[in-house]
Amino acid sequence: MICGGVFLVPSLVMANPEPLRGEVVIDSWRNDNAIWDKTIIPAFNKHYPNIKVTYRSPTDPSTFNKQLDNDLAQGSAGDLIACRPFDGSLALFEQGHFSDITEMQGMENFPSFALGPWQTDSGAQTFCLPMASVIHGFFYNKTIFSDLNLQVPTTTSEFKQVLEKIKSSQRYVPIALGTKDKWEAATMGFQNIGPNYWQGEDGRLGLIQAQQRFTDVSYLNVYRALASWTPYLGTNYTQRSYANAIELFKSGKAAIYPTGSWDISTFENSVDFGVFSPPVVNKGDECYISDHTDLGMGLNTKSEKNAAAIAFLQWMTTAEFAELLTNGIPGFFSLSNHFFDVTHPIANEMMAWRNSCDSTIRNSAQILSRGKPDFEQQLWETSAGVLNGTMTPEEAVTVVQTGLNSWYQPQQDVKTLAEMCQAMAPISNQAQ
Repeated sequence: MICGGVFLVPSLVMANPEPLRGEVVIDSWRNDNAIWDKTIIPAFNKHYPNIKVTYRSPTDPSTFNKQLDNDLAQGSAGDLIACRPFDGSLALFEQGHFSDITEMQGMENFPSFALGPWQTDSGAQTFCLPMASVIHGFFYNKTIFSDLNLQVPTTTSEFKQVLEKIKSSQRYVPIALGTKDKWEAATMGFQNIGPNYWQGEDGRLGLIQAQQRFTDVSYLNVYRALASWTPYLGTNYTQRSYANAIELFKSGKAAIYPTGSWDISTFENSVDFGVFSPPVVNKGDECYISDHTDLGMGLNTKSEKNAAAIAFLQWMTTAEFAELLTNGIPGFFSLSNHFFDVTHPIANEMMAWRNSCDSTIRNSAQILSRGKPDFEQQLWETSAGVLNGTMTPEEAVTVVQTGLNSWYQPQQDVKTLAEMCQAMAPISNQAQ
């Protein structure tokens, strides 16, 4: 938790009446083995020297879910398991794979918004410990900006002017983004700029509660904004993967990279870059950021009697762990209430946006992706389609709303009401 850009670490006090022995295996999709092996686990072992902790991650993170399902079925999954937010982890809890940790010591160190992604819909049970969030924004090449005498944009019109100047120079690609993998068009495009159009949590909850429709002008304008990026993506962007876009920005050939704090370490020591928050539509508008609750940790129910695993999970609720995680993996921000220094300048700047902008999470994370067609997948397809010019913004919002209408009851009820009003309109006109 930030206070004027500075965090304070209270001393760690851990009761250890008897030496605790045992082994703990942690499974995660994130390849952060170095920070866990060299920093986090040794810090824990200062308190519990007789507990052996092993951090396991796949070579390819995309295989984690399948591997986890197999390991859970065979009883070989880790004692502690990294949790994605909301529905995927909720399903594992409902299947009996995650323990209820609602009353575990240390859970009081997390605010309600941090606990929400790992709670049942009623909020009565918590099944994963909140670890970290990631914040969306834009990286920019400082050398290119200085070379072209560009100022960091704060509004969408200023952003367009900056892009035009970069393109006119004919020396750099204005935006390093591709559509080959599709997900980045939605995650780094749509979800990055969207909150400033649908007013953050008001819009996200409005869709869930059917107080808003995806065909509303706020969502239409997000796609229109994405469509305006197309002239600035450079050649062959439809064949540009996430890895290709990273290389384009890292090599100094592109000026701006729409991304999130998770990519801070990607460009460390390779390019001199700064960061700016998603531009607001009009000067003076309230700003919103996607401060997405991304990472948690759950206790495998088969390890409920493993005192060593519970000790490690409880230690993860402390300020010591929060500081080690946030500074060890720059761009992954602790969700706890503890105060401490954030040492990385880019990470510190992005975290400071919380002081001036309202935070929200990706609108596909909770509830709306439980049915078919999958809301998240539809955002991938439509965002990529709009950037590719194969789909208009009007077509995009219609496709997504039609998908929600097909399975999500609250949005179906709104549709029925709209149809009733339309049917009654001729009667009303005749009465006049």
